[in-house]
Amino acid sequence: MAIQVQHVTASMEGLLPVDRFGVRELEEMRLILRGDSVVDWRRLSFRDRDEVDAFIRLCLFRPEHPADEARLREILAEAVEYLRKEFRYRVTGAVARPAEIHDLFLIASGVGEHKKFRRIACIVLKVMHTIFHTDSREMLFRTPISSAEFATLIDRRVQAVAAQLRSMDAPIIDFVGNVKSRESMITKLLAKRESVAAQIFDKVRYRIVTRSEADILPVLHYLTQHLFPFNFVVPAQTQNSLVSLPKLIAQTPSLAAHVNRMQSHLDDDVAGFHERRRKHAINEFSGQGYRVLNLIADVPVRLDEHLCMIEGARRIPARPEIAFAPVEFQIVDEATARSNEVGENSHERYKRRQNLRVLRRLSRGLVVPRRRPVAVPDEEAPESREEPAAKKTGTDSAES
Repeated sequence: MAIQVQHVTASMEGLLPVDRFGVRELEEMRLILRGDSVVDWRRLSFRDRDEVDAFIRLCLFRPEHPADEARLREILAEAVEYLRKEFRYRVTGAVARPAEIHDLFLIASGVGEHKKFRRIACIVLKVMHTIFHTDSREMLFRTPISSAEFATLIDRRVQAVAAQLRSMDAPIIDFVGNVKSRESMITKLLAKRESVAAQIFDKVRYRIVTRSEADILPVLHYLTQHLFPFNFVVPAQTQNSLVSLPKLIAQTPSLAAHVNRMQSHLDDDVAGFHERRRKHAINEFSGQGYRVLNLIADVPVRLDEHLCMIEGARRIPARPEIAFAPVEFQIVDEATARSNEVGENSHERYKRRQNLRVLRRLSRGLVVPRRRPVAVPDEEAPESREEPAAKKTGTDSAES
């Protein structure tokens, strides 16, 4: 697939250094680090058609194919109809029926002859973003594909990008993945009152260790150019106690030049971080010195092509069927990774704190295991190794 994209081609030869980030890269990294949603944005920052083309292809649409073009137009038409029907928005023809779908993104970025319609273009794209995700999740339930097979397709995509990074000698020490065990998912659900099964986003997860802290954002940027679009990062799921964007900008003169063109003041980043920490948005079971950048991204995969191949039909599908899998990415530098494995920060201590929370929730008014196992005959019932919680603490009664 030959795409003439200056910025993406440069990143293929090597990671884009932080000091070469423009407004677009800063805004995208900021959204991820803060765990924000693109629905709250006021404008996009695409600079030319090639950047828009690369973005559309990263969403796994191929604009040159009639079926993909038709699907994009269908989503656009539904978004326009929704705005007109629900809110009586007057959507101009330049936005509702652009000569090329790329034009919509450029208008939303304030580029081109129709840039005066930037605000309405942004609103339409926000609705399109929501419709695309809603339809994709519903489509996955209708597709005859097993969870294991779907996970394999996602892993294949992630591993292909990991191989690209290794082949270009990127500053990566480790890039490994696994699937959260059933026991771990049950423990996570029991540990937090607000959790439900549908909210366990990190069933499939990857850990990336970079050589230095300065390499974290270039690696993250690379992922958003080759694996998942920046706006596919799940809002409110980012845990960032590692990368301070205001500090980075203050230390990098080339970035400071872009600050006045960003959508909100940098002080919001600092205040927002402390507010999320107060509300335990950063994992409450981690040690006080634990530092990490953890995010959940909806990684897209084309299921129509896969199903056609397994059915032996070598043809272009009649309709693009793009599904998403929520995947956890934990990114940390080598020095921090070592620090995270000692003392209160260790995974062992993390699991101990999490398990203690689960045990306390489960044991209210019931029986709890003794701290130290009591030697009993093999034929004795398991219940004899436990004692009522009320007798031990005097507080965990059935009424508490």
